[in-house]
Amino acid sequence: ANALMSSAVRRSARQLASSVSRASSFAAAPVSVESTSSFGLKKLLFSKVPSSGIASALNQQRAAAPGSVRSFQTTAMSAMSNKLISPHGDKLVNLMVDPSKAASVEASATRTLELSDRNACDVELLCVGGFSPLTGFMNAETYEHVVENMRLPGSNLLFGLPIVLDTDCEDTKAGDKVLLRYKGKSVAVLTVDSKWRPNKPKEAKSCYGTSSIEHPGVHMIAEERGRYYIGGSLEGLAMPVREFATPTPAEVRADLPEGKDVVAFQCRNPIHRAHYELFTRALDAENVGEGAVVLVHPTMGPTQDDDISGLVRYKTYVVLKEETKNPQVRWAYLPYSMHMAGPREAIQHMIIRKNYGCTHFIIGRDMAGSKSSLDGEDFYGAYDAQDLAKQNAAELGMKTVPSLNVVYTDEKGYVTADVAEKEGLSVKKLSGTKFRKMLRGGEDIPEWFAFKSVVKVLRDNA
Repeated sequence: ANALMSSAVRRSARQLASSVSRASSFAAAPVSVESTSSFGLKKLLFSKVPSSGIASALNQQRAAAPGSVRSFQTTAMSAMSNKLISPHGDKLVNLMVDPSKAASVEASATRTLELSDRNACDVELLCVGGFSPLTGFMNAETYEHVVENMRLPGSNLLFGLPIVLDTDCEDTKAGDKVLLRYKGKSVAVLTVDSKWRPNKPKEAKSCYGTSSIEHPGVHMIAEERGRYYIGGSLEGLAMPVREFATPTPAEVRADLPEGKDVVAFQCRNPIHRAHYELFTRALDAENVGEGAVVLVHPTMGPTQDDDISGLVRYKTYVVLKEETKNPQVRWAYLPYSMHMAGPREAIQHMIIRKNYGCTHFIIGRDMAGSKSSLDGEDFYGAYDAQDLAKQNAAELGMKTVPSLNVVYTDEKGYVTADVAEKEGLSVKKLSGTKFRKMLRGGEDIPEWFAFKSVVKVLRDNA
């Protein structure tokens, strides 16, 4: 409670001390998307109802009308001010076909491919514009250019990692229409533009900085992906049905304040007290304007093998949102599969969050980093991701917010580590390993470290 109160007091004092709002730091270009007049689903998604109910209602609507996501995207965008940051490439891509045409598009397919969990995340983000300006899986030319240059050919736009679809099918060829299915449900049709056998060691070395199979991302490329990649345009039929809602960029944008900064917080783990302090204090950063909000936007797709499952993490976010009820914090869930690619993945995350309407991005220490599966050595330096993000932030039209090193002290609660050292405060520490041991053993977890509601969810789902 003291930690939450200190954040509120800090922000109130800062707002009273400043009578002049800083100018908005983002572009004012309008987003090119069609409009409709129905706002029913938007009200459902962002009204104060239990998140589990949102997920159920949204999934029911998507299941009942496979093309409804497209009409909802345009509905949400009709309420969006042109004061929101422009998407990457200036247009929010929407690949969902009109519901009246979905059956004929599906019938046009000449073969079928069942998607992996990772591929299903990519299909969803492509179809709803999370990967704007892409309009499908990268073809061979685009793939090679992104691998080598971290940019899209032609437009020269930054793009962190290649978005590809893999297969072991020998006879798939250019011109084929492939029906993409996930867990038995048709989600999209891919018109194949090219098929090639990628140079995976080159992809790994260029994108991950290493070709060692000890890296989880390299291991994924080598062991999980098929022999060939296929690229081409997508036509979306339906969103994958999940146990939780994953609002589209248009849906998230419709709920953001006009003309205000939006600070994105990316995570792939349950949020504890230090994390909460970190992203709420980000609103006090010098380059963040008055009236800003934080978008907590966890990745919900596959991550590392030892990470907590997406569903359990989602449950912890739901109870934390309810416990904190902070009007300056928005919550949404991203169907993205982590690559643990360090610096280049930081660029990918910034592009995605820009498409979701964010102007600022919190860059943590060793963001998207990973360790060797054999000796535990880090593959990236602690600030490699921060450095690359800072170098490219201006080109993306975004700003980075460094991740503060906050610690808990007996005397003043949470403060930054430099303040604790300067004032000689008594710092309390609890390692992740010790926390997990206490969790398994049923020991009391100190409330300065973790929220009680989150701890209960973790224990109930152990």
